[in-house]
Amino acid sequence: MNRDDRQGLRIAIVGGGIGGRSAMRFLRRAGVHNVTIYEQAPALREIGAGIQLSPNAVRLLVRLGLREALEATAVRLEVGWELRRWEDGRVLFRQELGDSCEREFGAPYYVMHRADLLQLLAVDSPEHVQLGRCCIGVSQGADDARLTFVDGSTETADVVIGADGIHSIVQGAVTAPVPHTFSGLAAYRCLVPADRAPAVAARPVFTSWIGPGRHLVHYPVSGGREVNVVAAVPAGDWRAESWTAEGSVDDFAAQFGGWDERVTGLVSAAPSALLYAMYDREPLDRWVAGRVALLGDAAHPMLPALAQGACQAIEDAAVLAGCLRHATRETAPPALLQYEAARRERATRVQELSRRRQDFNHLPDGDAQRRRDEGLARFDPLGDNAWIYGHDAERSALLVP
Repeated sequence: MNRDDRQGLRIAIVGGGIGGRSAMRFLRRAGVHNVTIYEQAPALREIGAGIQLSPNAVRLLVRLGLREALEATAVRLEVGWELRRWEDGRVLFRQELGDSCEREFGAPYYVMHRADLLQLLAVDSPEHVQLGRCCIGVSQGADDARLTFVDGSTETADVVIGADGIHSIVQGAVTAPVPHTFSGLAAYRCLVPADRAPAVAARPVFTSWIGPGRHLVHYPVSGGREVNVVAAVPAGDWRAESWTAEGSVDDFAAQFGGWDERVTGLVSAAPSALLYAMYDREPLDRWVAGRVALLGDAAHPMLPALAQGACQAIEDAAVLAGCLRHATRETAPPALLQYEAARRERATRVQELSRRRQDFNHLPDGDAQRRRDEGLARFDPLGDNAWIYGHDAERSALLVP
């Protein structure tokens, strides 16, 4: 990125996933156009499977003008948190959603394929997305920051945003590395064609089957054409933390031997499966250092229990763009500190709660499990999570345009 004051603040985003693309879109909406994404992959591969978009993220995407696109590509949930017992599918709890999310929180609750969301967030100026640029280091001086790439090339910018995920390279320019802790669990993921799935899985419902030591979640994506399936199971010897590591469908199904036949039938209908080990991280003590800031998983990687990883990255992106809307090269560092002050406490709270929720689903059959099941009559996911779903990230930071 060459220095040209006529083009305004130069911003480099490292990482072209949901966080990076969201940041680009919100920055452009804010009138900040001299922005470049540096993505290490040679192509913007849309990996992954399903993703949940709760009202706190949806209202921000609607402000990007994406309401109609979401309605066309996502599935609006009619029921959420349908919890079923592992051995017989008995419903322990279900939350009717319908239009209640929109009435209560001003936006619906969607589920969709990650690839569809990435496509909605695609940047319409390809020259601002540089592929095959693997960043290996970030340094900074008083006036700018410098990115170094694996091929020896460099780029300078007034601001660097690390949206490069859980193994962030940019994080090293902000704070000391935070050790990760193995959770003991691994996650299987797969997509099943809806016409091959049991009827229970094709409904516009977020369902979680809970049982001893593991649980399995399913909901429709791709406009209802596919069913996203994700399960947390004991990891055994598996330690690979990769979104693209292949697992065995047969091994996946075997993890649920003895469960309701609708669970094993759904898994067995998958054409393939992915498997990755789940690691936990302590919250960072800072997200910003000078001209460098972190966003999304680079700042606050989360276990998936609350389905808030992508949603919190979208919140980060909206607030970051608002803080940089009127920034200059001289005022960029304090603007980034404003972003951190607006976001770090909330995202850390979500991160920590996600960590504590995992054991709830995995109780062995017995007294504790029976107390849990009886207590579900008092479960209030919309009320308990109102602080998440009702939060307006821009309005809370006084940044609504």
